[in-house]
Amino acid sequence: MNKTVITGMGMVTSLGTNMETTWQNLLEGRSGVNNVTLFDPCNNDTKIAAEVSNEFEKFAEKVIPKRNRKQMTRTTRMCMLAADEAIKDSGIDFSKYDRVRIAVILGVITASYNEMERSQSDSYIVVRSMPNAPSAWISLLYGLEGPNFNVSTACASSAYAIGLGHQMIKSGMADVVIAGGCDSSIEPEYFKGFNQIMAMSVRNDSPQTASRPFTLSRDGFVMGEGAGILVLESEKSALARNARIYAELAGYALTSEAADITAPKENGEGMAKTMRMALEDAGVDKNEIDYINAHGTSTFLNDKFETMAIKECFGEWAKELCVSSSKSMIGHTLGAAGAIEGIITALSVYNRKLTPTINYNDPDPELDLDYVPNKSRDKEIRAAISNSFGFGGHNASLVFKRY
Repeated sequence: MNKTVITGMGMVTSLGTNMETTWQNLLEGRSGVNNVTLFDPCNNDTKIAAEVSNEFEKFAEKVIPKRNRKQMTRTTRMCMLAADEAIKDSGIDFSKYDRVRIAVILGVITASYNEMERSQSDSYIVVRSMPNAPSAWISLLYGLEGPNFNVSTACASSAYAIGLGHQMIKSGMADVVIAGGCDSSIEPEYFKGFNQIMAMSVRNDSPQTASRPFTLSRDGFVMGEGAGILVLESEKSALARNARIYAELAGYALTSEAADITAPKENGEGMAKTMRMALEDAGVDKNEIDYINAHGTSTFLNDKFETMAIKECFGEWAKELCVSSSKSMIGHTLGAAGAIEGIITALSVYNRKLTPTINYNDPDPELDLDYVPNKSRDKEIRAAISNSFGFGGHNASLVFKRY
């Protein structure tokens, strides 16, 4: 079986329009959450979000041909900027490959052709609204002729995309997969919907401390937006061109809870099963896992059940491993979360550094793992897991190993 390695990465988040800026801000424990500016939130209970700076547009203009930009939504443009960074970061020369053996798989819930987008332009309605538009544009602009599709599994979408990309390389169906996801759901309809089910934080008076995973005072997630793209490559291909390798994507698991449309299974049973299956697929012993980038949404049930799942899966070793939530700083980026957090996990393995869970000032006595509170930490990481769990019972765990 072919090994899958990561040779390039790019991301756009509320903490930066590129990977390096985002990574440094994460290590410094900065929050990307502030008051909503993309729309007037006066009629919404939640008035805060982790927005991407509009500065990203000037960088996107440099990588997306002008005639194509107007056919893309904000979501798609963020995705194209992240893809350009990842491809350049990998140093890959597509002209030296059989382009039919290069796939593009993205996790996309929606291309976000919403009322705000329509108010700016109602041209190219069909093209701009297609959920498969981001993957199609990557394929088109880089001349990649292999499988090209998107996956929609709520907050686990881009983790599913990465897992499927790994499977294509492992099976020999592809040499390279451009995998990841994007999302921009900072809009009135989504805010209203999540407020109806009391899933989002309403700590509007203190935006930067609103996302507080694993704490006693957590009151819901903070909406974020962004994009994350990884260049997955067969080990053989990467070694042949002497590529820099960030980490090995050793294995994954995808499961369905088949229980509730929004709530996780009681006691984190489905989450624990997913992690166990991912470890088995990766051929990694549970005692080799040194870090988990948690789904960590700052909601009552997720944080409680994910903690219980980690204890169930890892037993006594749960006390030894480190767990942190990137969402404490960049919010919940929904369809992009699996990719962005997968990149953060790979960078943690590569750089031997853990990003913190910020705003961890009032521990929940029921949740007693090492959540890397408030400050980053140097850490030798042999292997790590990135978790993504979505509405509909979509679970995904990705296992990264030091290469």
